[in-house]
Amino acid sequence: MRSQDAALTSVGPDTFDLRHRVIHGYRRAYRMAGSGPAVLFIHGIGDDSSTWLDALASLAGDFTVIAPDLLGHGGSDKPRADYSVAAYACGMRDLLATLDIDRVSVVGHSLGGGVAMQFAYQFPDRCERLVLVASGGIGPAVHPMLRLAAAPGTALLLPLIGTPPVREAMKWFHGLLIATGGLGLGEDLDYVFSKYVRLAESPSRQAFLRTLRAVVDWRGQVVNMLDRAYLTEGVPTMLVWGTEDHVVPTEHAALAHETMPGSRLEIFEGAGHFPHHTSPQRFLAILREFITQTRPAEHDVQRWRRLLRTGRGPRAERAREAIDSGISSGS
Repeated sequence: MRSQDAALTSVGPDTFDLRHRVIHGYRRAYRMAGSGPAVLFIHGIGDDSSTWLDALASLAGDFTVIAPDLLGHGGSDKPRADYSVAAYACGMRDLLATLDIDRVSVVGHSLGGGVAMQFAYQFPDRCERLVLVASGGIGPAVHPMLRLAAAPGTALLLPLIGTPPVREAMKWFHGLLIATGGLGLGEDLDYVFSKYVRLAESPSRQAFLRTLRAVVDWRGQVVNMLDRAYLTEGVPTMLVWGTEDHVVPTEHAALAHETMPGSRLEIFEGAGHFPHHTSPQRFLAILREFITQTRPAEHDVQRWRRLLRTGRGPRAERAREAIDSGISSGS
């Protein structure tokens, strides 16, 4: 359950009101506070920066914390645009540039984990550390409801969410889901429902579908960073997963840990897809310890070139085999 423990809060909540910057003609929303080394928090699909409020409040006393609403999400504009992970990574770079921030530790959840990995891949000189929380972009498996939502024709059905009969039916269905296990979402179900009701609004719905279809099709995730995982060598990396994650299976954590040299794996027993909500105090403790006790990566161009030339080592080969075999694809 999402914690409201006052002990997690070191600054007032008003500190994290949304701010806005216009970049490339689009209004981007973000939350920012604190001073010191910068930490960038990236949320998942259908979510927004408020998912990180506990973390922002806890860390703002010692760090500069930045949490944007990705384009198409939350308080950011929702244009007809490029919603690929590469475009999102570029958006993070451009927002940071307008804030005069050159280097960050990046924390990404779900889709945001895929964006975080892409950011580290595209801009290795800007990434000091990498924290992946129930991250996408590691294997094909993903919750069946997301695969269904990515299928052709979904755009014709999602507008019905906003109609009064469907809203009433969803209230009943929500109660039924809770009683029967919540589609495997467990205690995350209420949080997911609270965010996905936004799909009744056309701009949010269209942005959601464009984002989803950029990373998922009916067979599962289509974006996979494992073939480039060896490039995280020298970048402090921590993986955080719940044992009961039915959106992105825990098996992906073990595979990522094996293929990311020197990575640290933290498993939250009993947690689902939002371990930072389920066990916020533990999450904040390991996050603070990881950031303060590891040395920030220093990008070495020569080493990067050497890795690119010789990168198909044993770890990369195992990653490729896993991708080709469709590990835990659920299909």
